[in-house]
Amino acid sequence: MVDLLVNSLHPRTNPEAAPASVVQSRPPRRRLPVAERERQIVTAAISYFAEHGFAAQLRDLASAIGVTHTLVYHYFPTKQALVDRVYLEVIAGRWKPEWEKLLDNRTIPVPEKLVEFYGDYARTVLTREFVRILVFSGLTDRSITDRFFNMLSERLFPRLIRETRRFRGSQSRAKPSAREHELLMGLHGGVFYGGLRRFVYDHDIGGKQALDDESIITDRVQSYLNASRSLNPTGPVPCITDGVSNGAHPEPLLNPNNGSGPHARFL
Repeated sequence: MVDLLVNSLHPRTNPEAAPASVVQSRPPRRRLPVAERERQIVTAAISYFAEHGFAAQLRDLASAIGVTHTLVYHYFPTKQALVDRVYLEVIAGRWKPEWEKLLDNRTIPVPEKLVEFYGDYARTVLTREFVRILVFSGLTDRSITDRFFNMLSERLFPRLIRETRRFRGSQSRAKPSAREHELLMGLHGGVFYGGLRRFVYDHDIGGKQALDDESIITDRVQSYLNASRSLNPTGPVPCITDGVSNGAHPEPLLNPNNGSGPHARFL
């Protein structure tokens, strides 16, 4: 009798294994819909850029995702196209138009609206992906950071300067002085620094306190507004009270409410 396992023209290296004809083939990789595959690439790119920065090429990213670079090129012909999409997803997409409405609302005292804004801003923006991608972009071509700060310069900083002047009793519309600008950068940068400490330096913040902690935000706003009093007001600012515009004095940090209520924390 001929032992096929021994005398076969093509002996198997593992005679005890099942014949190849009975080994089940792996199921083919599921073909994802276009939108789902694009979302997979973008999500993976966000995680990759947040961890490694922007120095890598699309081939490196494709390898990390587990797809071919040809597939990535099909959806994003250039690396910049993918970076632009990441900017929209992680940076610009987090901006809330209601923040502008909040800051434009003159019925809310300035200290209260700044605390409310920065609390929600920190809650919305200060994520690992946002912070690290912004930092990595600043260390390379700044294509993301430049667009982000341009957006802040158009939609946020002028409103904060205006509201700070209202708080001081100023109605000036002049270009912010260097002192005004740097004072505001101290407030805004201080809020962002909490994200740097946690997601870049890996340092605990007050026992892993929330980055949007109201007491921390309130302290920053109070310090900022107190410091702003040293900037000379140039005149009274209109104040809306029950829909009527009146001349206003600088706003107090403590809004009269019999020592209690939502504004009592501003001392």
